[in-house]
Amino acid sequence: MAHGIGILITERVSVAAVAGHAVAGSIHLHPADKTITDSLHGVPAEAIVQRIVEQVRELDLKQPPSHIGLGMPGIVRNGFVEDSPNLVQFKGVNMQEMVTQAFTQLFANVPVSVFNDADAMAAGIAAVHGHLHRLIRVWTLGTGIGFGRYPFQDGVWEGGHSVVTLDPKEHFCGCGGKGHLEGIMGNRAMRLRFMDLEPEEVFQQAEKGEARCVDFAKLWHRALAAATATSIHMDGPGKFFITGFNARYLNLNLLNEYLHDMVKLSPLQSYQVEVVPGGEEVATIGAAVNAGQLAARA
Repeated sequence: MAHGIGILITERVSVAAVAGHAVAGSIHLHPADKTITDSLHGVPAEAIVQRIVEQVRELDLKQPPSHIGLGMPGIVRNGFVEDSPNLVQFKGVNMQEMVTQAFTQLFANVPVSVFNDADAMAAGIAAVHGHLHRLIRVWTLGTGIGFGRYPFQDGVWEGGHSVVTLDPKEHFCGCGGKGHLEGIMGNRAMRLRFMDLEPEEVFQQAEKGEARCVDFAKLWHRALAAATATSIHMDGPGKFFITGFNARYLNLNLLNEYLHDMVKLSPLQSYQVEVVPGGEEVATIGAAVNAGQLAARA
């Protein structure tokens, strides 16, 4: 069976052989310790790419891959990383060319494609849940807010920076912009907003009726509804998946209540929202799936 390699660069490096929309063998992680979340900060781009090659060498490949897909944070277009606030060392790098050259000795001319990590996650969720035939969109709720789309379509898709409020005091987004979704929902932003509480404590206090936390939990859900409604109005209805470690705070009934208030055009009301597991394995599958589809079109 033809297979590809999926690669993910986020808080660490993840690589896996992918066949039949599933990981073939096991996923390789560097570092393997999941508590280490800053292993790539300040590491030169060339060194990270070399780390990727070393991890791929350890895969139990029965034959050379037919394609390689890589997901990473930032604005990625035509193989170039136009900006990457989380991995600033990659800004301006032709990642497609760098990775292609790094693998030349191993695999000769295997095609390499580079995607935003949220798009890789969207493709992985589509593959794992049997939705490769339809449009899906994915919100990843973590340190920041990722927005991915499948089928892959060239674009910026920085949905986490959707403007969901005109309040000039909403300035907690990591990019410095005001009124952004990430500035309300992102884990980093919540910790800046509540200097005396961790995010999980905020939602625990909201369940107990503490007024400040109740108000924020409503704002948190309304912000996600606003960004989702904007996507519906721009790209049509369809299936939205929500994943990430902060998806545990989501109240789907409340989110749908706000969405109902925001989406009133009847042709746009056939949307659905579902919470699903994500993770590095799903995203590596998605990177390979997207790359395989692009290679098939070439």
